[in-house]
Amino acid sequence: MLGIGTIARKVFGTPNDRKIKATRPLVEKINALEPEFEKLDDAGLIAKTEEFKTRIAEGESLDKLLPEAFANCREGAKRALGLRAFDTQLMGGIFLHQGNISEMKTGEGKTLVATFPAYLNALTGKGVHIVTVNDYLARRDAEWMSKVYGALGLTTGVVYPQQDEGEKKQAYAADVTYATNNELGFDYLRDNMKSELTQMMQRGHYFAIVDEVDSILIDEARTPLIISGPSQDRSDLYLSIDKLIPELDDDAFTIDEKTRNVTFTDEGNEALEQVLHQRGILAEGQSLYDPESTTVVHHVNQGLRAHKLYTRDKDYIVRDGQVVLIDEFTGRMMAGRRLSDGLHQAIEAKEGCQIQPENVTLAQVTFQNYFRLYEKLSGMTGTAVTEAEEFMEIYGLGVVEVPTNRPIARIDDDDKVYRTAQEKYAAIVDEIQEAHEKGQPVLVGTTSIEKSEMLSQLLTRAGLKHNVLNARQHEQEAQIVADAGKLGAVTIATNMAGRGTDIKLGGNVDFQVMEAIAADPEGDPEEIRKRIEEAHAADEEKVKEAGGLFVLATERHESRRIDNQLRGRSGRQGDPGRSSFYLSLEDDLMRIFGSERLDKMLSRLGMKEGEAIVHPWVNKSLERAQAKVEGRNFDIRKQLLKFDDVMNDQRKVIFAQRLEIMETADLSEIVQDMRHEVIDELVDIYVPPKTYADQWDTQGLYAAALEKLSLDLPVIKWGEEEGVDAEVIRERMEEASDNFMAEKAEAFGADTMRQIEKQVLLQTIDTKWREHLLTLEHLRSVVGFRGYAQRDPLNEYKTEAFQLFESMLESLRETVTEQLSRIRPMTEEEQQAMMQQLAQQRAQLREQAEAGAAAHPAAPGEPDAPAPAAGPAAAAAETAAAAVEGFDENNPDTWGNPGRNDLCPCGSGKKFKHCHGRLA
Repeated sequence: MLGIGTIARKVFGTPNDRKIKATRPLVEKINALEPEFEKLDDAGLIAKTEEFKTRIAEGESLDKLLPEAFANCREGAKRALGLRAFDTQLMGGIFLHQGNISEMKTGEGKTLVATFPAYLNALTGKGVHIVTVNDYLARRDAEWMSKVYGALGLTTGVVYPQQDEGEKKQAYAADVTYATNNELGFDYLRDNMKSELTQMMQRGHYFAIVDEVDSILIDEARTPLIISGPSQDRSDLYLSIDKLIPELDDDAFTIDEKTRNVTFTDEGNEALEQVLHQRGILAEGQSLYDPESTTVVHHVNQGLRAHKLYTRDKDYIVRDGQVVLIDEFTGRMMAGRRLSDGLHQAIEAKEGCQIQPENVTLAQVTFQNYFRLYEKLSGMTGTAVTEAEEFMEIYGLGVVEVPTNRPIARIDDDDKVYRTAQEKYAAIVDEIQEAHEKGQPVLVGTTSIEKSEMLSQLLTRAGLKHNVLNARQHEQEAQIVADAGKLGAVTIATNMAGRGTDIKLGGNVDFQVMEAIAADPEGDPEEIRKRIEEAHAADEEKVKEAGGLFVLATERHESRRIDNQLRGRSGRQGDPGRSSFYLSLEDDLMRIFGSERLDKMLSRLGMKEGEAIVHPWVNKSLERAQAKVEGRNFDIRKQLLKFDDVMNDQRKVIFAQRLEIMETADLSEIVQDMRHEVIDELVDIYVPPKTYADQWDTQGLYAAALEKLSLDLPVIKWGEEEGVDAEVIRERMEEASDNFMAEKAEAFGADTMRQIEKQVLLQTIDTKWREHLLTLEHLRSVVGFRGYAQRDPLNEYKTEAFQLFESMLESLRETVTEQLSRIRPMTEEEQQAMMQQLAQQRAQLREQAEAGAAAHPAAPGEPDAPAPAAGPAAAAAETAAAAVEGFDENNPDTWGNPGRNDLCPCGSGKKFKHCHGRLA
């Protein structure tokens, strides 16, 4: 008997079917407009773009403009690339414009789909960001699709690491900008560390289209982007602790594989304390539970995690003496990424690599909170439905399954479950051998480098020629994937490495043509292409006859989505194909999630060695286990986000304040308000309201005014006068401080004083924010223990974080007031002394330059400080600079090795660390 839900779906269709149906009238409109746009010449397409921009400026909505804009874009793509978008691609584009995730299978042309909503939204002039997972794809897609945007009169930019600042600014100013998620996030943080508006790169967050949206917004969302600077070097401590971890017995700790956690047992703690005393790491008489032992305990725990939870060639590889992390989802190297809290250093100690200093956080943001900055967000991927709940709850994104252009012809086998890994791998080798003999290309998916290399050895022993794609072959990724569809090819890939390049049956024609032209530079390119296309057509037919691409997975991943990504490599655009999963009871997922019962059941069934159990029920039970893991991971991410939201609200306030300060030309009123608030607080502390004069601490107020305001005020006398109350003292202090600062502004010159105020404000905000981030990190690491006292850690964190933020703003007012009150112009004698010092320094620099001294880079992470003086000093410095021959003050290469605290050779009058040695 059918359930009510099933009957309703049969009658009315699923919610997804209804969404697809709703777009069909729009698609028909676009198709009806096609003949009209085909008649336009190239200039006519650009003229249409200008017409659309005018109509938007006059108030026409993008939704109303959509059919015409999509028709224009389709025509532009047809002329620029020779590709006419299918109706399903137009549907995908419509859903993206509406702020949804378009789930489109591999090979359905997502790169072209993005051009339609990007073109429509770029007409507003606010800029569109298209986000990809790596720099290679960002550059490739930008280069390829810029032809389409160019044909329509729009500009395209691409953002990548270590890019020239002028070029990057130009890229962000383009109508459509391609970039990786990492670079966008880091540029957002860098922009909010700049001191002038003109230095900022991004121009707002209007509309983003995220390619491989599941990878970026879910897999990578657990790790925040952090800009950091080095703190103190603790290499010796890491090395000392690393030596003692292997000496611990197995009963000294417990490992929980489900939560990837390792903890010391009570016996382990006792043994550890003894060893730490013996090695002199822990002082005699000091216990592990003493507050002074916190640092040692933290490092020991990280050492234990490094040894017991992180495996070489699975979680990281060692390349050129450095520990490089591996993305567990894509198998790609994550160069430049480091684990926090000293864990990376613990792994470096374990592997005998040079230990880099620990870092302190200067700025950070999670991808969840970065991408929620956009007014409108959308995404594309082949696999999102399994995570639809998370996309809706965290980002407000709906997921729509877009139908394929041609029906899927791939055959998906039921999982084959073996008793042992040995039996499984023997069966896999046999299966690959069989497919290879009939010419069927095989893509073998593994979950780690170690397993891919082990399988590679088995295939080598069996005499099977094959390619291996993992983090070690990162550079050849596109080439290996392009060849994976060739007749009889065997390719082993770690997870989903290779996304972004389609596996085409018979091989990739463009890659083969490039190879042939490189081998025969004298040959006619057109002849070479013709010859290869003919050979390819014959090969493609043979591969189809052999059954198309065979995807063979050697394990189930924790997430169904990753399995579906691998499976989706086969059967693109209606091609034949096959997918099969080979599992064993020794696999991580099976072992962790209750394979004992299954093992007993298989033993009772009397399974012989080499036999597999194959049944749809097995698939269903595995999917249920995966769904549980996904649910648990979602809960972890949701909890992390709740904590990060607290910091994010504060980050928005701080960044908004910075922006307001940079946009405001005259900050004297803001600075005055801060100064008056400081005075209010001082008066309230030392002259409390509703008290008598003999209860006042005028001596304390005098000392505080001298320290905070640099004012020598007769506060003690005021307190002895008749009729003087707290309000009178407050007014007199405010008047005295205002006059003092007015005199200072006159001495410096109004413009110089405004500039000093701006720099002091910005630099103080940055310093205080960095300190606040560190405090919040510490709070977050201990607040979990409040749960033992039946108090909600999240609420505790919110309350205390708010109090810390309030006290940070209070100390910000004090610091700004104090610094501005101490700044003063240089005297003539000081200027003369500075000129002499600069001349001596230039002479030393010349000697060093002649001796070939190498330039020494500035130490990263040193907080900036305001210039101590301004005015005529700069001119004096210039005169002294000109006195030394052989130096070009505009060319830092000629400066040799200036000290951090020396005056800057450029002649600004500032210390080197506050000028050219300053960190952005």
